[in-house]
Amino acid sequence: MRDERGPWYLLTGLILGAALGLLYAWLIAPRNYADTSPASLQAEFKDQYRAMIALAYLANGNFPRAQARLDLLKDEDPIEILNEQAQRSLAEGSMPGASPLEAQALGLLAGSLEQGGAPPNPVPASRTPVASPSPTQSPPPSPTASLTPASSDPITPTAPTSLPTAGETGTPVVTRTPAPAGTPLPTRTSTSTQGAPFVLQDRTFSCDPDVAGPLLIVLAESAAGQPLPNVEAIVSWEGGEDHFFTGLKPELGLGYADFVMTPGVVYALRLADGGQPVLDLSSAECESSRRERYWGSWVLLFNRP
Repeated sequence: MRDERGPWYLLTGLILGAALGLLYAWLIAPRNYADTSPASLQAEFKDQYRAMIALAYLANGNFPRAQARLDLLKDEDPIEILNEQAQRSLAEGSMPGASPLEAQALGLLAGSLEQGGAPPNPVPASRTPVASPSPTQSPPPSPTASLTPASSDPITPTAPTSLPTAGETGTPVVTRTPAPAGTPLPTRTSTSTQGAPFVLQDRTFSCDPDVAGPLLIVLAESAAGQPLPNVEAIVSWEGGEDHFFTGLKPELGLGYADFVMTPGVVYALRLADGGQPVLDLSSAECESSRRERYWGSWVLLFNRP
């Protein structure tokens, strides 16, 4: 028997199959991207990523960390790209997330790459003016040497006397030995800030099994509830200090930043833009309904009035 339908039924089947495939891929089970490589970001977000790396390097001088973060972008010539972005920042002055020190930080990072990791130059004196000493007046201390106690309550690492446990809802119960007396942890005197200082709106311990803790998560928002990138957070502990910035993980939000805690260490956190420090932050374990233990995370929400 001769088939007189012709090839049109094949074309109709292909069209219907393609339509059903697009419907499934776009609406029914769309692909979710998480923890993607910075190299896959758009050019605008790559510029923000480089600026935040440069500002972090200007603050802490950690060249290996800055170089490792730049390597994630997989730029062919990172020195040339940093110099071009610094020139654009000076010429335009209105790039997303731009700050007065952004162009300088980009140029210093490019120079350090050329010199194989030389430390960045200090912040210009125009931002922290120092008066010339008179013959009867001793020279003022340098900004990096001026230290003030962070709190009258010392912060020292302590180990929990027993494992923190949690109920079926996942809320941890933490038991900690009192910290022994010691010398208060010093912190650097903050420089002049722009705008009102941040206010801690919420401090929550989160038992989320999908978060690879223990993390110290900072969320920075404006008075209107908009996420704020390039907000510097300073975390300190007995014998150490680190700086990190919001916006380095744009897939989690421009106002998001996190720091990996070490179990048994007690931390204090403050924002460089001002505000009261948050004390007594330490890791703890959570327990699921199936009695599986995992690390929880602290979530600190800051708001600028």
